Amino acid sequence: MNIISNDRFVSLFNRNNSISFSEFKSKARVRVSNGKLVDLNDYVRSGRKVPHDDLHNLFEHIKTRDAYLRRFHNKSLKPTYLNELRKKKPMSKDELNNNSLVQFKNIIRNIHYRDILEHTQSGLDIPSFLTVLKELYYDQIIDYKLLTPSALFYIKQNRIGSVFSTFYFRASILNPYLVYSLNRSLLKGSRIFTPTLGWSSYCYGFLECDDVVEYVGTDVIKSVCEKTRDFARTFYKDKHVSIYCSPSEDLFHKKTFLRKYLEHFDVVFFSPPYYDLEKYPGKDQSTNRYRNYNEWLHGYWLETIQLCYAVLEKGGRLCYILSDYGSDQTGKYYSLVEDMNTIASTFFKKKQILPMYNKNANMTKHRSTDEKIMVFVK
Repeated sequence: MNIISNDRFVSLFNRNNSISFSEFKSKARVRVSNGKLVDLNDYVRSGRKVPHDDLHNLFEHIKTRDAYLRRFHNKSLKPTYLNELRKKKPMSKDELNNNSLVQFKNIIRNIHYRDILEHTQSGLDIPSFLTVLKELYYDQIIDYKLLTPSALFYIKQNRIGSVFSTFYFRASILNPYLVYSLNRSLLKGSRIFTPTLGWSSYCYGFLECDDVVEYVGTDVIKSVCEKTRDFARTFYKDKHVSIYCSPSEDLFHKKTFLRKYLEHFDVVFFSPPYYDLEKYPGKDQSTNRYRNYNEWLHGYWLETIQLCYAVLEKGGRLCYILSDYGSDQTGKYYSLVEDMNTIASTFFKKKQILPMYNKNANMTKHRSTDEKIMVFVK
């Protein structure tokens, strides 16, 4: 397992900091809302009110960034001892919260940090977290949101981490503790299939359950497949784990897969893509394969649901997490819950819908936080 340490993470941003404040002001550029770069001095002269002292505070942060980077690693990337999860009391089905015991997300965020913090893009044109940090620390390119009054206020309070986590995009992670709790309190599966890998969090959460003897999952991001396979081999040698690297809709047409797993699993679980809310790397991503939302519903979702039906035993449970989403910024709105549940209901009997409690980390709200846990029965 390749775990990034605190020192190594900080070293990613090592550059010569020996420039004066006046040199910084002359060299720095601002990335404005349309993506173009503007000299900092021209940006300020254009009428933007950026007080001298506030700009100096930002400059001092750049010079002393190691302290923030170490705090970030300790809070968001430092792994928790793995088998601590199985010692935790699972949440009941009425209190499922993706932000309980968030430290169990850290191992996931650590092993996939580049994909989660940088390579996955927002479908709503929100810059990625690591992209903003690299531009700021490497090249003195300041995203314009860092110069807004609210951001400058937090920077003055030495709380720039709140600004970074609020304004910039990080791919979502389903908490392994939530996955663990769902299976212990509700699904009670022993043979699990997941049509996506969820950055390895599904594997982690399910394999911490003593009753789970087999886990099979698939994904289209090669690095995620490899790291999930490595994760399972390293920490769960006593469990039977098979990882495929294929679009879930394609597996429905692979006879060898269907012969092997026909009516084999007692639980199928995942949080499917929220259409184009998050744009993952790779040409086989569902949003790259289908030209529009309707094609995606039938090409990706319908085929995936048919796969789920084929591999579930009679009485087995299909569970997925979903919400609608939209943005005034882009004018795009998708009724994912209604549309995707309608398709699932043609094959499965809807058993229950539970709330999943969450928090919206972005001041610029871009997604409904009213996520639901759907449970269907074959």
